[in-house]
Amino acid sequence: SSGINAEYGGEYKLKSGIMSPVYFDLRALVSLPRLLRDAASLLYSAAQDMNYSCICGVPYTALPIATVISVDHDIPMVIRRKEMKDYGTKKMVEGIFEQGDECLIIEDVITTGGSILETVDVLNQAGLKAGSGVVLLDRQQGGHVNLANNKFNIRSVFSISDILDILLRGGEIDQETVTKTMQFIQDNILYS
Repeated sequence: SSGINAEYGGEYKLKSGIMSPVYFDLRALVSLPRLLRDAASLLYSAAQDMNYSCICGVPYTALPIATVISVDHDIPMVIRRKEMKDYGTKKMVEGIFEQGDECLIIEDVITTGGSILETVDVLNQAGLKAGSGVVLLDRQQGGHVNLANNKFNIRSVFSISDILDILLRGGEIDQETVTKTMQFIQDNILYS
């Protein structure tokens, strides 16, 4: 198994609510340690010249990727909760940090950038700054534009065009699938 579960040929509902002919599920990465480490390494390299003192993976798929980056490079990590617990400290951000620390956001896939912006809000409310991040796969549907409009600097390792090209060259998909998918992307750019 490649670790990237690419589904195409059907209709897949994205978090943004739109229906897509292609869906990339990176959750299998947690079961493939070598590939997980490779993904973490690519994201770490993409952030080389960015300024940050801690990292945060967007829940949930990016959490293990951020954990590998943290452990491999000795970078403190914080965890953003998706929901507040009604017991214990009731904190939405777990970990040790100082008010005003700059936190790099780690994400697996962006469509609109909405999950990143939700994470930025939670981190900001906890006293962290979060102005930049890295993503493994950009679906090229306006997420970069939406994030830039919100003063957030995002860098992607791969675009959907890159992945489709790799799948086409590997014989996993045909040119018609590439053309149909890219037409869908062009027709469904959510921010421009």
